[in-house]
Amino acid sequence: MRKKIAPSGVDPEYLRKQKDSLLRRHRQVIYLNDREMAAIRQYCDKFGISTKSVLFREATMEKILTELNDNHPTLF
Repeated sequence: MRKKIAPSGVDPEYLRKQKDSLLRRHRQVIYLNDREMAAIRQYCDKFGISTKSVLFREATMEKILTELNDNHPTLF
């Protein structure tokens, strides 16, 4: 009969480093005019978004990552 191999747990130090790497330490401030703010409020009301920071973060990072993928350096 074979011995059961106990699954090894995840290293707590690894989990701590992973959590620390996701911590947001850099604050950014943006200013919007009245029309831009009205559009943001309308969008959030329509789609049930309660936290605008998530909306701004996701929209910004999506745009940045798309641009980086589209404009990656080429050798030739």
